[in-house]
Amino acid sequence: MSTPLPVRLRPTALALALLLAAGLPVTSAQAQAPQQQARSYSIAAGPLEEALTRFTAMAGIAISFDPSLVAGLHSPGLHGSYTGEEGLHRLLQGTGLEAMRGNDGYQLRLAPQRTTELAPVMVSGGILGDLLPSYAGGQVATGGSMGLLGATEVMDNPFSTTNYTAELLQDQQARTLADVVVNDASVRTTTSTGGFGEDFHIRGFAVGSGDVSVNGLYGLVSSSRVPVQIVDRVEVLKGPGTLMRGIPPGGSVGGNINIVSKRAPDEPLNRVTLSHTGKSNITAAAEVSRRFGEDKAWGVRLNAVRRDGEATIKDGKQNLGMAAAGVDYRGNRLRWSMDAIHQEDVIEEFRTQISFQPGVTSLPSAPDGRTNFYPGTRLTQRDSTLMTRLEYDFTDTITGHIAMGYRDGKVRQIFPFNTERADADGNFEVISTYYDSYSKTFSSDAGLSTYFSTGPVLHRLAVGVTHMTQENGFAYSPGTTAVWSNIYNPVPLPPGPAVRLDPRRASETQLTSIAIADTLHFADDRVLLTLGARRQTVDVDSYNTTTGAKTSGYRASAVSPVVGLVVKPQHNVSLYANFTEGLTRGTIVGATYANRGEVLSPFKSKQYEAGVKVDWGQLTTTAAVYQIARPAGQANANNVYGYFGEQRNRGLELTAYGELQPGLRLMASAALIQGKLTKTQDGVNQGNRPAGVPRRTFNLGADWDTPWVAGLSLNARVIYTSDVYTDSANLVRLPGVTRFDVGTRYRTTIAGKETVLRANIENVADKRYWMAAGMYATPAAGRTLMLSASVDF
Repeated sequence: MSTPLPVRLRPTALALALLLAAGLPVTSAQAQAPQQQARSYSIAAGPLEEALTRFTAMAGIAISFDPSLVAGLHSPGLHGSYTGEEGLHRLLQGTGLEAMRGNDGYQLRLAPQRTTELAPVMVSGGILGDLLPSYAGGQVATGGSMGLLGATEVMDNPFSTTNYTAELLQDQQARTLADVVVNDASVRTTTSTGGFGEDFHIRGFAVGSGDVSVNGLYGLVSSSRVPVQIVDRVEVLKGPGTLMRGIPPGGSVGGNINIVSKRAPDEPLNRVTLSHTGKSNITAAAEVSRRFGEDKAWGVRLNAVRRDGEATIKDGKQNLGMAAAGVDYRGNRLRWSMDAIHQEDVIEEFRTQISFQPGVTSLPSAPDGRTNFYPGTRLTQRDSTLMTRLEYDFTDTITGHIAMGYRDGKVRQIFPFNTERADADGNFEVISTYYDSYSKTFSSDAGLSTYFSTGPVLHRLAVGVTHMTQENGFAYSPGTTAVWSNIYNPVPLPPGPAVRLDPRRASETQLTSIAIADTLHFADDRVLLTLGARRQTVDVDSYNTTTGAKTSGYRASAVSPVVGLVVKPQHNVSLYANFTEGLTRGTIVGATYANRGEVLSPFKSKQYEAGVKVDWGQLTTTAAVYQIARPAGQANANNVYGYFGEQRNRGLELTAYGELQPGLRLMASAALIQGKLTKTQDGVNQGNRPAGVPRRTFNLGADWDTPWVAGLSLNARVIYTSDVYTDSANLVRLPGVTRFDVGTRYRTTIAGKETVLRANIENVADKRYWMAAGMYATPAAGRTLMLSASVDF
């Protein structure tokens, strides 16, 4: 028998563990009565005998069995809050054993008409069936979806991932996806709240909002912002995710963000939430869900949101109307789900960006966070999405799935265009334009996964195909009147053009791929080896938006391999490493280059990563080092355009999350990045730091249930980002900034209804600072107060 890590045990618990290890029945009077009060457990997946040893010591339950019965068996682990009987049942899932309750505790035996089974087939990503449970503290989950690789616990995963729960989203009063992912030091937003969109940096590389996936499918959520009211989990993968879900539409390689839509829980839910943000922004949200039928197989969840009023920008109204319906069925072998989402955003006076003249190397101080230096802007966005997924277990070890979805998105903007960039005093010239667009996307995914053994080695083999078709159109209508303005004393935008053109087709993109991956389990799951590859084909056609004629097109393919290794020297320690390649679609060379018209193949970005993860029981810590090298497009000395340049980011990441002690939750992370332009044309700017890449980022968040007032909790968060450059020449530098957030909540019962009151303040010090988005800078939001009340009835 393997020896578990030393744990502090009371004498009675130690005796139980020793008796269990000897395979003897336990008859302690204390152990005879099963513990029916729920308590929190954090037992890593691993050999069943070790898992039972830890569980017995923690739960005070007597268990007897023949040692040969559990030899070589694996337990999926146990994370979350359970009664003793529920916890024991979960530990035995997929082992072929069952626990029979008797007068002296529990006896293990083979389940009737069943022999020892292979490990259970996990439903990918929690899209259907149960999500992986929350970790200690409830802010993050024990694992999440890895696309082709299935639902995977963090300790079994050869990558760096974080999976945020709905509880975290609610307690932090997150409004959109950007408010969630900023909890990780390796992720930073490049635009502030109230802008025309939300984009991110992961490991120093840009990840556009169009590359966010929902339930594993790309292109089906708003290209500007995702309201959290449709979100149950936010899954963040750091590093290229091409193997797992295919090439994203924008080709981002720094990481992947996947959201999991809400499903009806087992218990009925009726919830109303009223929120107040900023000056006068009011949000009303309602949720209703039910499960019905035999074994509660059918579920329906409805969400509706209405938001209106001025929030974080002077005279800027952030309005939202959203309705979502999720229906699912979970049978013994068949599982099905469908989501319908309609979202309408209307933002008047959105937070905008500005670029400065080339000679400006010291930017003027950022204006007040409520300042709008383009008065007269307006964004109207409408998105409608329908998606569905079907899974079927052909046998106990073979599962197939097919998923597909369609999104129709339309955007209309009154948009500023700087005919003269800002000078050192913040003076600029601007015209008003109409910039309208549309996007029609069909996205699909299908595959098979199976478990089988070759001798002592267990395999999880998966094959999958993905296909996405996206048509994009736009119309740009520039004005003719220009006015001078200033970032501190702005004047309204001049009148727009007399004619507003309708958007017409500009491009059609097809992304098709086929992939295979095998995860091999050695030595009772102490060694996990993942081997896989995805062949991606990119097909792009461009069109003249005036005549409708096709102007160019190309088709190219590339293969992206993955190797991942997890070694567990102890059941709660995972050493991991991976090599993976991200793919970004190529381009058609423009007319100004010697090789004009040439079709460039999709280019690869390579990542090497290694790290260690330790589950201390109530706290998980991770450390990772990585290198990502991404080609960059530029012309050579002969004016031939190609991917001759390169940006290389090397980094060290440290994270910790969980519950330091009962009622004290922690989320902490640090990222040190060495970003460098390793290849440039004629050596210009070579060795410089890439634009927008900070050297250091730190996060520290704590959430504490106060002991003196039942139901009262306090929380605080610190977010630090070091200086960044806005240009490759490293001439324009934005200084580092530290942001402080605080909050409180109070759980109580009012008129017999469970009620939660929350108050949060972001940017408590009302810090004024610039945020970098490539060559642009945008002023961050100032101090923002958020109040809310949620009532369950």
